[in-house]
Amino acid sequence: MSERRDVWITGIGLVSSLGEGLEAHWAALNEGKPVVDETGFAPYVVHPLAKINFDAQIAKKGDQRQMEPWQRIGTYAAGLALDSAGIKGNKDILGTTDMVVAAGGGERDQSVDGAILTEIEKQPKPDVFLNEQLQSNLRPTLFLAQLSNLLAGNISIVHGVTGSSRTFMGEESSGTDAVRIGFSRIAAGTSEIALVGGAYNAERRDMLLLYALKHLAKHAPWSPVLKNANGVPTGSAGAFLVLESPEHATARGAKPIAKLSGIWSERARRGDEGAIEATLATMIATARGDTAEGTAILSAASGAPEPTKAEALVLERSGLPVRSVTDRVGHGLEAQMPVALAIAALSVAQGRLFPPLAGEALEKPFDEALKRVIVTGVGHWRGEGVALVESVD
Repeated sequence: MSERRDVWITGIGLVSSLGEGLEAHWAALNEGKPVVDETGFAPYVVHPLAKINFDAQIAKKGDQRQMEPWQRIGTYAAGLALDSAGIKGNKDILGTTDMVVAAGGGERDQSVDGAILTEIEKQPKPDVFLNEQLQSNLRPTLFLAQLSNLLAGNISIVHGVTGSSRTFMGEESSGTDAVRIGFSRIAAGTSEIALVGGAYNAERRDMLLLYALKHLAKHAPWSPVLKNANGVPTGSAGAFLVLESPEHATARGAKPIAKLSGIWSERARRGDEGAIEATLATMIATARGDTAEGTAILSAASGAPEPTKAEALVLERSGLPVRSVTDRVGHGLEAQMPVALAIAALSVAQGRLFPPLAGEALEKPFDEALKRVIVTGVGHWRGEGVALVESVD
């Protein structure tokens, strides 16, 4: 059996509440002041997308108009990643670039949803009323015209990425698996270069409603998730990574930003005492290996009470320095693992960890040269993910 190949990260595209691009994010991460909206969606906390000139990566206004906000965010971040990797507009390479995308569902008709929720409590027969609405107002075309794989389609149309394509849908796990599949194909030698990532628009009341109904939406004021674990502060964000084999990158003269050394996805049985902790601890041990020198953890913990408390417990026991991605950019569901990996790769490339936030007990100073980052993420409802990003010697 042939040995597994290394997988380099040669391009990163990142947009969030902290800005766009790597320089803006590194500056904001070191400043340590999260951008939070506590009034626009009161009483809930949202990390809004920074002001973006979408024309810079999506030149045609017609293309922009037919996209929903989350699709524009993702298509824009994908363009940044291709620019970062130096393959934007290179038809020969883009024609063989595989694409794996994590995406949620289309945005709902908020006025229809609101009217139904308002009227259904007044109905003597709520089930009959709801069925009537399903046959009239809630037409299938309102949702089926906005399929998850439209993000990949838009990236293909706008940026010319025309290799194989697949889309994963399913909260945080989809982001982990999108990267895992791209990584696995390159490591196994069945692919040479891939664009992987996802996007999320947090500034939509239909998703906030879903979180609120599940008692998961984070209420103002903002507070660190690993310390309090009292709700999910959603954040608008998009992140894409260009993954590449060293041979392919070297042949075209590209330099690595960092190395993706592994990514693992599991699913503990929620409700079983200690199941999340045991699963996550095993995955971290696998990623950590025999040394902790120059190693830190970036947590993509959601803030949902049960899973976040379990994740925080395991992180504390690890003894490694921890930084919360969610505290800084919010939680982006499908995009959360790609966002965390982008920040991990950025930190490894800089060779140091950004400073802790005030008031976060798990975040402590770390003055060593940063060589390795373990990224952790426990889904707000299901799924656990861990990845390892390392510097390239």
